[in-house]
Parts: sequence; structure tokens; C-alpha cells
Amino acid sequence: MPITYKMTLPKQVRTMKTRSPITSAYLRGFVQGLPFTLVIFPFGLLFGVAATEAGLDILPVMGFSIFVIAGASQFTALHLMVEQAPVILILLTSLAVNLRMAMYSASLAPHLGKATRWQQALIAYFMVDQTYAMAINEYEARPKMTMSEKLAFYAGTSTVIPPFWYGSTLLGTQIGQTIPPEFALDFAIPITFLAMIAPALRTLAHVAAAAVSIIVALVFAFLPAGLGLLVAAGCAMVTGAQVELWQTRRKAAK
Repeated sequence: MPITYKMTLPKQVRTMKTRSPITSAYLRGFVQGLPFTLVIFPFGLLFGVAATEAGLDILPVMGFSIFVIAGASQFTALHLMVEQAPVILILLTSLAVNLRMAMYSASLAPHLGKATRWQQALIAYFMVDQTYAMAINEYEARPKMTMSEKLAFYAGTSTVIPPFWYGSTLLGTQIGQTIPPEFALDFAIPITFLAMIAPALRTLAHVAAAAVSIIVALVFAFLPAGLGLLVAAGCAMVTGAQVELWQTRRKAAK
């Protein structure tokens, strides 16, 4: 009589095999967002420290981080408030800094444009530099993702980044005075953007756009806060588009 063997897969393997695509997409977003906490934490901590040192109470500080949820514009607004700039100037400058979100939205529209209104509202609220960078890289790397999978991935990244931003800001308001200056928390700001940009430099168009944006931003660094970056962003988009057109014509000519 032949002997048969029944092989039982490990629990972890069985779980992976039965996991739905939506759950897998969510977990990918969650896991990919975890490394950003290493720079989000000191970034938020720095804002909490700076805001309390500027004389703000905990409620307006947390209101900044929860309702605005945009680090660069928050620092810009805080700086102008310390300088006692007019309210209209603070609002316009903060808006100028955050206009990059409009470019992010246009970039994500082909992928998430068919989401429902309430889903679009949540996408807009949780759209920060990190969630956008992870989402667009994922969608371009996996063009066959369904709408549900794309939303699940976005939700996974949003589960990590904003809560860490809120928590680190709150912690900064509480322990700001005890943090030694030698810690240099402001290192988190450039590292955050480098971590987002580097994976996106995949083609000549991307590299050319990045190079032009750096040069133009430095040339127009003397402009009021945010304006030089907007000029650089516009030049970078034109450069990237022109390089892509040049490459398309070159391929067609062969």
C-alpha cells in the first residue's frame, strides 16, 4: 500500500497565499512608509520646538500640524509670524510654498481621479510629500493595480506618516527646551526631500528636471520665501517635458 505524505505549509506562508490584493497593497504602503519616520520624527519635533519658542501655546501649534499638515509651509508661516509680517503676506506665502501640492494632484489624477468625493477629500488631506512620492512610484512600478489597490496603498502610507507628524510635534512642544542644540534637528528637512527625490531619478528627463530645478532655485534664492521654488518648479517641468519630447522624436527618427 503506497504511503502518502501530507505537507502542511507554515502559518506565515499560508497567510501570504490567502492575503487579498487590497490587504497586500495596504501593507506595502505601510511598510514603505516606515523608513520615513526616521526623518519625520525629528522634522515634527523641530517644528514643535520652534513654535513653542516663538511663543505659541500647544493648541495653535497642534492646530498647525493637524489642519495644515504641511511642514514646509508651517515653518514658512511661523518665520513670518515671528517677523510680525501682515496676515495676508503670511497666507499668500504659505500658499505659494504649498502650490507644489497642485502639481502632485495633477500627477496623481490619472491614477486616483475616479475615486469618490469623500475618498478624494481624504486623499487631499493626507497628501504630503512623502505619501505622494511613495504613491506615484508604486503606481508607475505596478501599472496593473486596480483602483481599490491604489487607494489601499495610499491608505497604508497615510497610516504611518501623519500620526508620526502629529506625535512628534506634540512631543516637541513638551520637551523642546531640554533638547541640546548639538542634536541639530534641522538635518531632517533636507534628508526627507533627498529620500523622496532619489528613487524618482529614473530617466534622463527626471535627471534634467532635477538639475534645472537646483540651478534655478539657487539663482532665485534672493526672492521672497517660496517664489524662487515656484520658478524652479516651473522651469523643471518644462525641461522634463522637452527632454521627453526630444527622446520621443529621436526614437521615431531611427
